[in-house]
Amino acid sequence: MLKFSSSTSFRLTSQKRISLWLLAVISSEEKVLKEVSFNFCNDQELLKVNQEFLSHDNLTDIITFDYSDPSGIMGEVLISTERVKDNALDFDQLFDVELRRVMVHGVLHLCGYKDKSDDEKILMTKKEDFYLSRYV
Repeated sequence: MLKFSSSTSFRLTSQKRISLWLLAVISSEEKVLKEVSFNFCNDQELLKVNQEFLSHDNLTDIITFDYSDPSGIMGEVLISTERVKDNALDFDQLFDVELRRVMVHGVLHLCGYKDKSDDEKILMTKKEDFYLSRYV
């Protein structure tokens, strides 16, 4: 089950379409979905989580908490829509496209992909690009 919530005025458009797309991503990665919650928030809320749980004192667009086990993927994906908006401008991208990139990034983390090393970042970006190209 995919869940979507927001602590701000942001509302996810095309929720059903995005859900079907993310379910297809999970299936393509040969994983089973248990439950993934997407929580949309602002910079300050995500900064607080980043400081409290990861001991990082910087803004970020996404934090993924992975609770997966061998029976399936489960986790929480926290997304700052303010950061996504700024990143979309920086990368000359539409907000909706950048948001989908961040959402699939979180799902890929839950599927086992990392992005700490250069090689991991390259693979993650390739996977994001591939799945973004399959969004219908």
